[in-house]
Amino acid sequence: MNIPNPTRITAIVIVVVCYLSLRPPSVSAIEIDLERPGEREFVRDLAGMLDEATKRRIQEKCDRLLSEKATPIIVITIDSMAARGAPGLRIETFATLLFDQWGIGQATINGQDWNTGILLLISQDDRKARIELGGGWGRREDALCREIMDDHIIPEFKRGDFAAGIEAGVDGLDIMARKLELPSAPTPASHYFIGALVVGLIIFTVVSLARRGQSGWAFVFWAAVFSVIGAILYALASSSGSSSGGSYSGGSFGGGSSGGGGATGSW
Repeated sequence: MNIPNPTRITAIVIVVVCYLSLRPPSVSAIEIDLERPGEREFVRDLAGMLDEATKRRIQEKCDRLLSEKATPIIVITIDSMAARGAPGLRIETFATLLFDQWGIGQATINGQDWNTGILLLISQDDRKARIELGGGWGRREDALCREIMDDHIIPEFKRGDFAAGIEAGVDGLDIMARKLELPSAPTPASHYFIGALVVGLIIFTVVSLARRGQSGWAFVFWAAVFSVIGAILYALASSSGSSSGGSYSGGSFGGGSSGGGGATGSW
């Protein structure tokens, strides 16, 4: 019967203990060192990147959105991820952990799956920003988040105007949450086509009225156009009147979880 060498056993134990002590903790075990904001506190500017006026405007806009759409936008600026208990972590992972740790957004409302929370995270020293979306968004808005990040946030950051970039990001996310059209920075080629079309219509109208007056096709065409525009404006006015005023009085945190969607930027 072979008796193991005690010295060898001791060496193996020491190696195992050293390996376990030096191995980095699993991602799920990391606790982000950030206190959760209050239920209606939408801005936590720990890196000092916002002036008071901008912070107040963002706060007011986010408060309206939460009341009207039950969708919170939480804006967090930090000095660095390392200073918050996550050295070497990718900002995507950091944002996901923080989103889940705080439970941003309501998991359900009136028995329906909801989970439409939004996190805008900026790490100043890491020079990185992240839009993280709740699971209710799926991956449907990733392209729009990329547009908000690349065209509205990062260009301002590169100019050194962090307050303007953060506010522009919140404006874009507010538009996204309301399912409105996001204004794009560059002028698309379609605008030139529309301009040419308008000029053509003007020429058509002038020629038609000059030749046939009110019996011409131009009169009929424009009468139909203005009728359609009037109907659309009336429908929009009725819709906005019936939906004015907030209906959701809850807070920003209700067990929401990240769905992995969003966009990352650096400057």
